[in-house]
Amino acid sequence: MRRNRRVKIVATLGPVSTNEEMMRALFTAGADVFRINMSHATPEGLREAHTIIRKLEVEFSRPIGILADLQGPKLRIGKLESGAIKLTEGDVVSFVRREAIGGLGRMHLPHPEIFEAVRQGHTLLLDDGKLKLRVVDASDVRIDAEVVTGGMLASRKGISLPDTVLPFGAMTDKDRVDLEQALQVGVDWIALSFVQRADDIAEARKLVRGRAAIMAKIEKPAALTQLKEIIQLADGIMVARGDLGVEMPVEKVPGLQKQITRAARNAGKPVVVATQMLESMIFAPVPTRAEVSDVATAVFEGADAVMLSAESAVGKFPVEAVATMDRVAMEVERDPLYGAIIHAQRIQAEATGADAISAAARTVAETLNLAAIICYTASGATSLRAARERPSQPILALTPIPATGRRLAVVWGLHCVLTGDPKDLDDMVAKACRIAQQEGFATPGQRVIISAGVPLGTPGATNMLRIAFVGDEGPEEL
Repeated sequence: MRRNRRVKIVATLGPVSTNEEMMRALFTAGADVFRINMSHATPEGLREAHTIIRKLEVEFSRPIGILADLQGPKLRIGKLESGAIKLTEGDVVSFVRREAIGGLGRMHLPHPEIFEAVRQGHTLLLDDGKLKLRVVDASDVRIDAEVVTGGMLASRKGISLPDTVLPFGAMTDKDRVDLEQALQVGVDWIALSFVQRADDIAEARKLVRGRAAIMAKIEKPAALTQLKEIIQLADGIMVARGDLGVEMPVEKVPGLQKQITRAARNAGKPVVVATQMLESMIFAPVPTRAEVSDVATAVFEGADAVMLSAESAVGKFPVEAVATMDRVAMEVERDPLYGAIIHAQRIQAEATGADAISAAARTVAETLNLAAIICYTASGATSLRAARERPSQPILALTPIPATGRRLAVVWGLHCVLTGDPKDLDDMVAKACRIAQQEGFATPGQRVIISAGVPLGTPGATNMLRIAFVGDEGPEEL
């Protein structure tokens, strides 16, 4: 099965979509990676989804990625005496550590770390940002805050602190249990929520121990101050626009999306744009024009993947949502301006042999109008470098390692094929040409360019290019 687009689609599984019939329909409609939200998943549900996805892999002969999204810390206020209270602009509310039912301007805040970190002048956001308060006094046991934007507040609603770096990591005890379950099942990506600093990625790496790739979710303002370091340590990035839009002014989110996307692409790390992309399709069979434009903007920007959340997890039209995203992406990539926009963002190759080879492969492929770029890859590094160049030609990633193919399923432009290591250079060329023809990327008489590392099978040692005629025994070496 070949996709007719470069950008990938991540579809979230949920109550309406975690069954074999629906997952097959989602994959056929265009889903390349399935996301499992660990906030709601059970161990049994996780195993069931994994079994079905691996069955679909065999059925369609195509690696499919599985992304387990950890919940992260959830900060909430305590219970309120009447179940809800009204906060009026100008009121001063006191948050206290002592456990008690709140009311009459006092409420329990069961998070000691907040009291340690918050300072006068910091902002508190309640109920997904609907209510806004400003801290006027803070101590180890009490926080007094003035209501800036009022409204009704119910018990156990969430609290966010955009100005405060909280003194705990991105993973809770629940996350550690969920992480181990996901790794034992065999997921390919772990999405790490509540990332504030690069150390959060380092902590996760120690627990993962190379068993999956790590995707850092950028949803906290604190993460933006260490974005370069976070991108360097993570294997991929997710622009979590929902939470980012709660903790920052919404008008800043589009610009931040572009900045994060370009920074990740510059580093050669896949970037996923997520949250509310086709939100109206939870209840409607067609999206709004603004939502279509939003998806198109992410594709024009060069994001590796776009993601559906509630649309495919609990929505009434999950297959239609994936199919709509698929059509929008294909139409954008056919647009006459698409190539110019993508190439205007082209970044300089790093001063390494592997990066120079990948940049050269793109230049040669475009100059000679070759049919495809073919990468032999063990770790995935060669294919990531090829995708970073955003070439006009399709990219085939050939790997003998199923885990590598599955991780690459989220990467822009890569069509992954599982195949054994070639015996020698001649076999490498013959195998690449044969697969290019079988997969519909080249016809006899067309030329392809092949990149690999010699000795064959050496991870990260991309050092060779070959141009070959499909169906011809005489490859031409560069």
